Amino acid sequence: MAPKWRELADKLAEQIRRGEYKAGQALPQIRAQVEAGEGSKATVHAAYKALEAEGLVTSTRGHGTVVRQQVPLKRLGIARYDKAKWRDGDEVAFIADRVASGRTYRRNEQTQTVSLVDAPPAVATAHGLEIGAPVYARARLVKEGDQPTHTLTSYYRPEHVEGTRIVDPKPGPAGRGGGYRVLYDAGYEIDHMKESLFARTPTADETKLLQLPPGEPVVELHRTTYTADGTVVEFAIGVHAASRFAWEYDFKVPDSAKDRNGQQ
Repeated sequence: MAPKWRELADKLAEQIRRGEYKAGQALPQIRAQVEAGEGSKATVHAAYKALEAEGLVTSTRGHGTVVRQQVPLKRLGIARYDKAKWRDGDEVAFIADRVASGRTYRRNEQTQTVSLVDAPPAVATAHGLEIGAPVYARARLVKEGDQPTHTLTSYYRPEHVEGTRIVDPKPGPAGRGGGYRVLYDAGYEIDHMKESLFARTPTADETKLLQLPPGEPVVELHRTTYTADGTVVEFAIGVHAASRFAWEYDFKVPDSAKDRNGQQ
């Protein structure tokens, strides 16, 4: 026979899957479960820890044990950067993901700090600067409701953003259309970008900041954004909770042989 804690964990997991406990809803406190006859304090605690390890709940001080969102957000590829979204409208990238996922959003679900820092090696390489050269770091924490989904820190050359809304630390996107609209208005229209992705084990600070369950990896994103003449106007590093996103790319398949023949 399965141990009592496993039986309780399986029972709660099934209730979560049936929607009896919805995303964002707290499970009963351990004391309440004990009083309801579900087992000892140790049994309930073990069951809750098992659910957390399986990615069904998160446990944090002050919030208790809360059911996680089970349907991941779409993290769009090319489509999230469509100029019509931010140049002509007000749909910055993280909002484009929410709209595509059919999820609600609030602009203040993105918070940030802005500071002038010494360029780390990866940032210096991307911008063609000396290591330690001054760059602006715009660090954002993005949440869905109370649950963090990812961090994103964009690095800029001071001469590109000094005096613009990008260096304004107020919460939310940098005004209508966000940072890309700010760059556009300053004469730096983005033309193309390169994204690199890899999975890794989170640091202790990332685990705490993103409220990750034990064992969950993160996906690190490196994004380099260029103008048409090849000027790098942004280098960004994002850290995403792996289970909270489904990465989606829709693109035209290239035919380099046809392109070469066409140029002859």
